[in-house]
Amino acid sequence: MVFKFPYKGFNAETLIRRCGYGKIVDPKTGETSYGRRMASDLYPRFHAYIQEFEKYFEVSLHLDQKQLRSEHFKAHAGEYDGDVVENEARRITGMIKSIYDAS
Repeated sequence: MVFKFPYKGFNAETLIRRCGYGKIVDPKTGETSYGRRMASDLYPRFHAYIQEFEKYFEVSLHLDQKQLRSEHFKAHAGEYDGDVVENEARRITGMIKSIYDAS
């Protein structure tokens, strides 16, 4: 699921971290993403990528159910839509709206 936000005095990383997401840097590629655990275990977790543009940024969100079984394959047990992902997208949107409204 992809959704976007305008810039309003905050950078994208600050906003997603205020929504409870921790920074993840892939040691092999150097790619940055953000994750939020659903429980004390590493999985399942919400996983977000941010793409920044001049006037807005996009959040690409999915739910990782478990870790990759092989480093040779990129496919994983991820959910890109459905109630759980949609509810998390609404939670993030609401939190960012609250941050914008408070500033």
